[in-house]
Amino acid sequence: MPPSRIPSSLVAQLGHMSISAARPRLLFQPSIPQYLAPCLRPSIRSFSTTPTQLNWLAPKAGETRKSRKGRCRVPTGGSMRGTTVVWGDYGLRMRDHDRRVSASQLKIAEDTIKKRLRGMKFRLYSRVSANIGVYTSGNESRMGKGKGSFDHWASRVAVSKIIFELKGDLHEQVVRDAFRLAGNKLPGLYEFVKKGDAPVMGITKVGVNGVTEADLKTPRKKLPLEQTAAMLPASAASQQAQL
Repeated sequence: MPPSRIPSSLVAQLGHMSISAARPRLLFQPSIPQYLAPCLRPSIRSFSTTPTQLNWLAPKAGETRKSRKGRCRVPTGGSMRGTTVVWGDYGLRMRDHDRRVSASQLKIAEDTIKKRLRGMKFRLYSRVSANIGVYTSGNESRMGKGKGSFDHWASRVAVSKIIFELKGDLHEQVVRDAFRLAGNKLPGLYEFVKKGDAPVMGITKVGVNGVTEADLKTPRKKLPLEQTAAMLPASAASQQAQL
């Protein structure tokens, strides 16, 4: 039996149809104020709710102007910000003066930790980002003629700053060994810290041996002249007179 024919009117109606998603519109009502209209706009949810992971070894938008060498920003009077473990259970902290660490060095240290803990369940947090551009000139070039061309990205790491944090059901000695290998790949000296350890102001640990934050921020007091003289060692003549 031959198939039934589709009426020409139905074919014409199907030809005028178009497959497209209509944009949601907000119907303004007289009772709704005009300044509340953007707040009542229906939110359009994207296909994926997973946030995009940014590259911490290079900034997203680059630089608008060439950055200077600079130094690590430490607030006057001392600061303990970024010296304790926040998200993980263990951390790797710098314990000497501030340094400028390149993005390639940070990447090598990250790969070293992941290679040592291969096959284990853990999560690694990076507390620093390489957002400082380093510019260099060619060898044996005369002075002047501008700053130079871009060479690599780097990060300014202040003293006692946490660089890596690790969270997972791992043995402490295994994490120590992984951070030891990573510290050998980075410039400077580093130490292993755990969550709950005392914060550090400069190179002094706060809360250890009775040292408080107020004591470190208090300026040094000048002792009276009598106390200063009493602290000086006695001369040889006075010692013989006493004998």
